[in-house]
Amino acid sequence: MTAMNGGPTGTRRDTVAAVVRQWQSVHPGLDTAPMEIIGRINRCAALLQQAEDAPLRRAGLSRPEFDLLGALRRTGHELTPSELARETFSSGAAVTKRLKQLTERGLVERRGDTRDRRVAHVRLTDTGRDLVDGILPEQLAYETAVLSGVDPQGQDELAALLSELLGRLEGQLGALRG
Repeated sequence: MTAMNGGPTGTRRDTVAAVVRQWQSVHPGLDTAPMEIIGRINRCAALLQQAEDAPLRRAGLSRPEFDLLGALRRTGHELTPSELARETFSSGAAVTKRLKQLTERGLVERRGDTRDRRVAHVRLTDTGRDLVDGILPEQLAYETAVLSGVDPQGQDELAALLSELLGRLEGQLGALRG
């Protein structure tokens, strides 16, 4: 088995490489190649999220709460709780709970629909918008620093490969839901 850079898998020194070597010693005939990619994506995501969450913790927010605020900010308009659930890949019950907390903190406002009382519309308050706008540059600066060790061409290639993978996964999951 060879690594993405053309070298043997055994020359990699990250935690996933160690896991792969362990599996290969226990099950030498098992194709562990998917672990080389999926394992690293999962590990990178976990490490990035831990570090990215530091600004959120200082602001007293959880990642899922910030995702809701971010969805409202980036779309630029009111959303229903159902739309927020779709935007943030969350359950309706989780969105309802988070919206309650964010409303109590004065970061979002809910208003009823004039035509259908069962529907609520959620928007950012000025305080919520200012909070998102204050945290986002810090998040992006961190991400820029993390990626600074990868040359721009490598970043473009990685983004393209991940986009292709994500598109396939989203299509497969969408087909399973439909």
